[in-house]
Amino acid sequence: STIQKQRQELQLLIAELKDRDKELNDMVAVHQRELLAWEDDRQKRLTLAERCNLLNNELSKRNDIIKSLTKRLKFLESQQNDSRATFEYTQQKFKELSQKVTDATVHCQALKEKNRSLHCSVLELSAKTGQLQAREQELLTMLKLKDEVILETTDHIIEFTSKFRKLESALRTAKKEEFSLNEEKEDLKLRLKELRLETNKLKDDFCEKIKENNKQQEEIIHLRQENGCLRSELTLIVEKSKRKDQLLQFARSKQARTDTELSSLRQIYVKQQHDLQFLHVNLESSQELRQ
Repeated sequence: STIQKQRQELQLLIAELKDRDKELNDMVAVHQRELLAWEDDRQKRLTLAERCNLLNNELSKRNDIIKSLTKRLKFLESQQNDSRATFEYTQQKFKELSQKVTDATVHCQALKEKNRSLHCSVLELSAKTGQLQAREQELLTMLKLKDEVILETTDHIIEFTSKFRKLESALRTAKKEEFSLNEEKEDLKLRLKELRLETNKLKDDFCEKIKENNKQQEEIIHLRQENGCLRSELTLIVEKSKRKDQLLQFARSKQARTDTELSSLRQIYVKQQHDLQFLHVNLESSQELRQ
């Protein structure tokens, strides 16, 4: 009867051990699943960390691009200010040259008027010379006709010849002055041509500066638009990184819960090991009693 009782107890213990073994197997399977889930979470966390590093690197690159674009924008603004200053200087130079051209044209007109007046005076002198020559012929005829008044008319002749010489010298000086005025007129014409060429060149430079200024303004507008797009992309990347940080915090909290559950399961597993050892000791003692 004792042996039967012990057999029944052993059978009960064996059944209980089988149940405990089944529970342990289930717990081990659950533990394996949790370990796989934990490994999966760890891999996800590593991938998220790598993506976070990549996003940080990309963020730093975008920051460098934004800094370079801002520097380029400042450089273009300074260049635009320089071009504006050059444009204003060119306008001032153009105004000065136009004023010089108008002054030269006025001077040329004055020289033309002076030339006309000198030409009129030359014509008057030539007319006077003709009159004097006619007078001289009259005097010669009078000398031929009146030999008596030769002495009286010689003085008049000498006087008229001196006047004629003076008129001739005045005519020569007038011709020389006319020649110098013609030379000055030609010089002024050449100077006027040079000023017109320089004015046309300044007009071409002015048009080129305007075109270059328009191109720089278009480039500045394009860079501003690109800067706005990069800023919007940067805000989206920052929002994505914030969301990923939140997901990482959620994963960390889940990992902490998993660790606590795993520690509790380990404690249960240790307790069950102690119970199994105790049952083995009881089984061995029962077997010894049986023997």
